[in-house]
Amino acid sequence: MPLVVPDLSGPVEDVARRLLGHRLRTDFGGTATVVIEEVEAYGGVDDPASHAYRGRTARNASMFGPAGTLYVYRSYGIHWCANVATGSEGTGEAVLIRGGRVVEGMELVRARRGRRDHLADGPGKLTQALGISGDHDGTSVLAGPVRLEKGPAPDPALVRRSPRIGISREAERPWRFVVAGGR
Repeated sequence: MPLVVPDLSGPVEDVARRLLGHRLRTDFGGTATVVIEEVEAYGGVDDPASHAYRGRTARNASMFGPAGTLYVYRSYGIHWCANVATGSEGTGEAVLIRGGRVVEGMELVRARRGRRDHLADGPGKLTQALGISGDHDGTSVLAGPVRLEKGPAPDPALVRRSPRIGISREAERPWRFVVAGGR
């Protein structure tokens, strides 16, 4: 039976909202799965906050890949952050997976994080919980080692939209989506 995955086409802010409730799963040293509960959209070359704003480079090339390409980068040289490229190949649009809730592999995730709480409630924490690193940049979440799996959409009444956070340019765009009461 083929894996059913979320639709990654359309405007990046629509795709970002649709990713809520879906799952990211890895099998590195054991299985770990997180339900996506917080995301931010980045609009490519038309969005000054996007890594793609100044065009394609060796560092951001994965953002310009086909929908479903994983773009992984280091934030401030410390934490890995994972994004899913969306839309048409070459657009540079992507959704940052900001946080989620661990639903499988709790002990593995706790060991990776070295703690029992706040396991995936931030982009760097989420990648550490799942074992995602720069080695996964450019792989496909549709068929690669980090897999995006369809999950139930949250109740629309629980989805909050707000300005993006942690950025200095275009932060006012309401392209951050969070499931209220999620984590």
